[in-house]
Amino acid sequence: MNVALASLPAEPGQENEDFAAVAPGAAVLLDGAGVAGAETGCVHGVAWFSSTLGGLLLGSITAHPARPLADCLADAIRGVRSLHEDTCDLTYRASPTSTVVAVRVGADALEYLVLGDSTLLLANREGETTAVADRRLDEVGKRLRGPVDALPTGTLEHAAALAEYRDALTGLRNRPGGFWIAGPDPLAAEHALAGAVPLDSLASVTLLSDGATRLVDKFALVDWREVLAVLDSAGPDGLIRRVREVEGGDPDGRRWPRGKTHDDATVVHWPLS
Repeated sequence: MNVALASLPAEPGQENEDFAAVAPGAAVLLDGAGVAGAETGCVHGVAWFSSTLGGLLLGSITAHPARPLADCLADAIRGVRSLHEDTCDLTYRASPTSTVVAVRVGADALEYLVLGDSTLLLANREGETTAVADRRLDEVGKRLRGPVDALPTGTLEHAAALAEYRDALTGLRNRPGGFWIAGPDPLAAEHALAGAVPLDSLASVTLLSDGATRLVDKFALVDWREVLAVLDSAGPDGLIRRVREVEGGDPDGRRWPRGKTHDDATVVHWPLS
């Protein structure tokens, strides 16, 4: 496997709540999420949740190559739950959660699963790209985040509006009409986007957390083909550096409103040919 992986926390010295790992024929990327400043009910924290879930998921999809990825994710969620349900209160609305992107190479096809607002980028041999992304969180967010986007990032007023927004989001998490994300309930796995692509049609597959996709879906400065060109020339590190350069030119979010100036950013780029 000629796989390149890069991950960077939002700020130096800050815990990285993203997790990514690869194994022969498989890769996973998770972006852990919590509610800033809120009690989670979990003594372990968001980074523990995403890394533990990711490790169990990667183990499951490689150990059981015929098992559907959604079933592997449900098993992994149950496994994480069993590790901390005796020590943590998993009924808290702010209990740790995580997006999930997983891929597995079979004899003839690449299987994939996407849950939450991380992205899977598929590139074919003609250089065309397809982004598989779960937009349900974005759709819910657009209805709620107007007061947040009207305020400069980093101000006390912005922080207060962001806290209210995040609290409202938790009320719509893992329920019809809201959005779905990996948390304490394995039922969420049934709502993941899943599919398969003929292996011989693909040139590369890339897994990206939302902190690494901002050039496209937040800033609208490039398209996915340009992202692929950066990855092919400068690798995942180069893509993350470019995101950070753009973010640094708009630290208070006046041009591009967002919850944080920077976010954890993780990229797994896997050329297949």
